[in-house]
Amino acid sequence: MGAHSSRSMMAAALVAFSSLICVVPGVSAARGRMGPVPSASTEAARRYDLCRKHLASAHGGTPQAVGESLAEEVRSFQPLVERSLAYRAETIRVADRLKAEIREGKPLSGRDLDTLNNGVVAHLALRAKLYEIAQAHECWLDLAEASLPALGLTRETRLKGVMLSLSAALTLYDNYLLAISVYEEDGKLRRFLNHRDSGYQIGRAELAKVTAQYNCVENRERVRRAIRFWERERERLSDTLQEDPGGDAYLALLISQSPSYNAVRGLSPITLLARNLDFLGAVTHDTLASLGSEGVNLFSMLFGNTIGLVESRKGKLYGRADVAEALRARLRAGDILVEKTPFRLSDKLIPGYWGHAAVWVGAEEELMDLGIWRDPLVQKHAREIHEGRRIVEALRSGVELNTLDHFLNIDDLAVLRGPPIRRDDLAKVVIRALRQVGKSYDFNFDAETTDRIFCSKLVYLSHSEIDWPTAKALGRSTVSPDDVASKALHGGPLEVVALFHDGEAVREDPAGRFAGLMADARGEASRRGGGGGNE
Repeated sequence: MGAHSSRSMMAAALVAFSSLICVVPGVSAARGRMGPVPSASTEAARRYDLCRKHLASAHGGTPQAVGESLAEEVRSFQPLVERSLAYRAETIRVADRLKAEIREGKPLSGRDLDTLNNGVVAHLALRAKLYEIAQAHECWLDLAEASLPALGLTRETRLKGVMLSLSAALTLYDNYLLAISVYEEDGKLRRFLNHRDSGYQIGRAELAKVTAQYNCVENRERVRRAIRFWERERERLSDTLQEDPGGDAYLALLISQSPSYNAVRGLSPITLLARNLDFLGAVTHDTLASLGSEGVNLFSMLFGNTIGLVESRKGKLYGRADVAEALRARLRAGDILVEKTPFRLSDKLIPGYWGHAAVWVGAEEELMDLGIWRDPLVQKHAREIHEGRRIVEALRSGVELNTLDHFLNIDDLAVLRGPPIRRDDLAKVVIRALRQVGKSYDFNFDAETTDRIFCSKLVYLSHSEIDWPTAKALGRSTVSPDDVASKALHGGPLEVVALFHDGEAVREDPAGRFAGLMADARGEASRRGGGGGNE
């Protein structure tokens, strides 16, 4: 090995080691080495000061004020988790496409470059919000128990604040591990993502900075400390902690199902250095051709855990051809489908019993009867409808047409139907539903906009003839799946035409059982103190 190559590898090792032992504020790509690094004590003091200021300004000074403000912070955090899940899925799709093109020798197109730059902007914006939450309650770890009452804190609210910051930190780690790291394996993509682009307000070596933060030993030790605190305190407070579905239980599930949880919890600095020395050399100097087994193979192994974060098992109606056949015979254009998936993390975000809502647009024959099969909008989706994609639903990836078989990865399902209306009015319901296909997901859950859609807003817009109930959340008017379902209660305009609970058809008094399930959920939420986000 030549002297120049030896110096390059030695520089890479020094860069790797420096990034592993400190918080890295920046990287000078032009010089190929890290910029000035603040001392650990200076950085820690800054974080502590910000955290104490947040406690004073955001959480009032009484236990009630702290409890209410923490609940609001959890509700604000939930859409960021949803954005992260959607971001990972989209990032993987883009990476697969681009890598296939690169293998074929194709250059990155203008569209590709724009997609990558917009992805960087989106990631950095999301990362900044998550990082702020990760730091907001870190200092609560250092508070003496005797000082808690004077600050308006209890042992339970302190634990919840630490859990919120820990959840944000693990979400940051997961976003890197399951989305960003796949780009490190390809030198061409890595070099592009480290370029500065003033047109997008992207600084130099942004990818290298994020990677250095991911591999920083000090950061990991801070997260491990929070994990140890959480594990100790949840045992200590097990008799008094309330299982709030919008707070404690949601955060606990987010922590325990994080793919990074055990990795961050168990790796020592020496192990981390050994595993990432070549990795960081490749990132900061582009001297290595690939990441080897610690790069793309680690990504491939853990990618399945991204799905696990959303879904821990298959639904009890999944793969049930008998159920699908029976439903196809009963469903009519305009029918509303509400479902429950207790095995999915996202189900924990949603108040009430039902977690998702969608609209059935009907088969070709029915759309012909409605006189709209030749409508240009319907024809745009004619092939999909003919292939069986007849459910319009808003998912994190956007509003899509999906098959009934795809939709039935659930435990509970109710089919709701409105009162008889004129053929022209029913045709308008279908058209309004199809108008939403292709729109982006609304992570703000704002019912009063139409450019982005969440699941129950799809029903809200499609069946505009119904006066839907709404609630205020984060200062916006929103509508939940339970709000949709409530219109089938107490003589409302919707009728329960089919009900499946816990994987089985409810044949006797489905309307009564439907009402009972929702009443039980409301009673349970009341006993636990309420809370919850929105789909």
